[in-house]
Amino acid sequence: MIGAPEPATERCSRAGCSLPAGWKVNWRNPRIHAEDRVKIWLACDDHVDYLRDYLSTRDFPVVVTDLGTSVQRLGI
Repeated sequence: MIGAPEPATERCSRAGCSLPAGWKVNWRNPRIHAEDRVKIWLACDDHVDYLRDYLSTRDFPVVVTDLGTSVQRLGI
């Protein structure tokens, strides 16, 4: 249909990237968030390792999942 909006596509959270996301980088800052507080960055194939490593080097718990998987808690 002319003028109809395109379906929403999840985009990578890496600054400057507009590629479609295929991954969830689930994380939390244990200094300020309880175990049931899970923050999510979306990542494309090119940036999933970068975003995971960025958070891991700060000692944040991180779990990478596909877009269809939810994480309810992140331990220490």
